[in-house]
Amino acid sequence: MERTWLKHYPQGIAHDIDPDQYQNLSEVIDTCLTRYASRPAFASMGVSLTYAEIDTRSRALAAYLQSQGMKPGDRLAIMLPNLLQYPIALFAAIRAGLVLVNTNPLYTAREMKHQFKDSGATAIIIAENFAHNLEQILPETDIRTIIVTGVGDQLGGLKGMITNYVVRKVRKMVPAWSLPGSITFNQALKSGAVMSLTRPAVSIGQVAAIQYTGGTTGVSKGAMLSHRNLIANMLQVRAWMGHFVREGEEYLLTPLPMYHIYSFTVNCLCGMMIGACCVLVVNPRDQKALIADMKRYPISIMTGVNTLFNALNNNPEFAKVNFSTWRIVSGGAMAIQQPVADRFKEITGLSLCEGYGMTESSPVITTNPFDGSGRIGTIGIPVPGTLVRIADENDNPLPNGERGEIQAQGPQVMLGYYNRPDETAKTITADGWLKTGDVGIMDEDGYVKIVDRIKDMILVSGFNVYPNEIEEVIASHPKVLEVAAIGVPDPHSTEAVKVFIVKKDPSLTEAEVNAFCHENFTNYKRPRYLEFREELPKTNVGKILRRALRDEVKA
Repeated sequence: MERTWLKHYPQGIAHDIDPDQYQNLSEVIDTCLTRYASRPAFASMGVSLTYAEIDTRSRALAAYLQSQGMKPGDRLAIMLPNLLQYPIALFAAIRAGLVLVNTNPLYTAREMKHQFKDSGATAIIIAENFAHNLEQILPETDIRTIIVTGVGDQLGGLKGMITNYVVRKVRKMVPAWSLPGSITFNQALKSGAVMSLTRPAVSIGQVAAIQYTGGTTGVSKGAMLSHRNLIANMLQVRAWMGHFVREGEEYLLTPLPMYHIYSFTVNCLCGMMIGACCVLVVNPRDQKALIADMKRYPISIMTGVNTLFNALNNNPEFAKVNFSTWRIVSGGAMAIQQPVADRFKEITGLSLCEGYGMTESSPVITTNPFDGSGRIGTIGIPVPGTLVRIADENDNPLPNGERGEIQAQGPQVMLGYYNRPDETAKTITADGWLKTGDVGIMDEDGYVKIVDRIKDMILVSGFNVYPNEIEEVIASHPKVLEVAAIGVPDPHSTEAVKVFIVKKDPSLTEAEVNAFCHENFTNYKRPRYLEFREELPKTNVGKILRRALRDEVKA
């Protein structure tokens, strides 16, 4: 396949990467923790830990886990928000040769049970705020080793004690729980500090993490990501950063949860690779605390999603931040809308650099260059060592300019879905192409534009209507804060477009929206139904859930 996009790579960016230069992910971690030992590695609530401290504590925790009988390949679930405990737990799991199972702390007991049973997890590190849910389903799982932590456990001294007191007693955020035989995070560290860590023999092709998809269709599936997959994506992102980053000097703002694949790889793992200080935001919806972190640290890199950038654009305090140290702002997980990108640049002077990926690709597949040569409205060009094509429903490649499914091939593509060979076969073609389920167009220069999700496409009287287009146009209306578009059954046209709108200006009326749509859309694309909402359903990283809206309509 001709890689036409290579001519658009920024100067000095390698075209390919070699993940096999490392034996496993543990070797990468050892190298980075030693190289940047004196640098701050992770910061949270005004407290930071150096790479050397992360090294010492993750070694201790890894030794403790081994003392509990955990062997290479055993599954460890980590159910934590963005706390200092997270990177310690992550690096401990990898160093002990365990398979990491990232788990969303906001899961219900039912969702937890599915993930723990499906993955075969035998141990868990969990924030005490969610321990009551674990208590409900523990007998139905194979989990035997339980480590529980309080929010303030790694903040140290008086600050940690006060934080835990406020979370438990003042805000009452910790429901009563009972997990006999569990141990606290700090107790595990203390016990492991006097133990020896046995280095397991782990090959680069073995599974490092079972990362669950959001379950947008049916039951949530576990993507098996090997050490090689994750190392490859780390090297791809590092190569793409090139000379735009200064090793050992960056402050990387991390508002997205690290249990999500985007933040897990890009912020946590790639941040470690460049020796950045990862500034952890526990709750990105707390705009006051988020903006306070922007003012507290000399932020130079930030990752986020469209809804977060949109919320910041509409917060007057955001404009008061000093952006002189900021250089890279990257958006992913959902499409960046043009009005949001334009307003963000007005406020900060910075372009939102949109990228694209999936849980199944570790996740990064494409991104726009950081040198300003990228194309707004596209997801950029493939990262080093990656091929991308547009294919028809029979997986045949299509010419540039035609719409079809975005498919990718590269060393970051997962091994498959855990215990689901049938689903794997539906997602990865016989010759190794990952079927993303996204509809896109590639131009003659290799830049890709997402049109929509295949399953989100709306069929109106035989015409394909793409919700992304509807949403982006309506979002440009000055009185609209957020919008979602779905298809609803219609006896005359198979489906009709319905939009859900959150107002920015309370004076917005249905008549105004209809007039705006009449001006901007041909007849079959115009919304036939409109509903104003106070808020829209979102995933844990802020991606609007069209599926939840469709389910409401069906109910």
